[in-house]
Amino acid sequence: MARLHSKRKGKAGTKRPKSLDVPEWTSLKKAEMEDIILKMAREGVPPAKIGLALRDQYGVANVRAQLGMTLRAFLVKEKAAGEYPEDLINLIKKAVRMAGHIKSEKKDVHNIVKLGHVESKIQRLVKYYSSKGMLPAGWKYDREKASLLVK
Repeated sequence: MARLHSKRKGKAGTKRPKSLDVPEWTSLKKAEMEDIILKMAREGVPPAKIGLALRDQYGVANVRAQLGMTLRAFLVKEKAAGEYPEDLINLIKKAVRMAGHIKSEKKDVHNIVKLGHVESKIQRLVKYYSSKGMLPAGWKYDREKASLLVK
């Protein structure tokens, strides 16, 4: 499948292990991992960085295999997840930065076009998350209100 707003073709990222069994060499137990995840989430670390820390610092091969659920599902169950999905918040932050740049640099046509692309991605994610019930049904992205959302 091609990229959304470029002429390049996309390549898939890393491949997950086919086996959902917990490797024998993993030293971290399920209870220890849950404590680490909750501690990091309460410190404000986003879920993607929690997963990277578990992989790089603690040697966890597959969080889903050890927990029996995804990291996001675990955070929702423990009521430690954010109000909005992380990828949506990151795109909104990017759009706010770009809009602030465009206010000071009105002739930057390239960034005006790219801001439209980012806002298009936001609209697609809002539609998806609204259908999944992760956002309220009437939730709309607004450029002026977005800056208040991410502060």
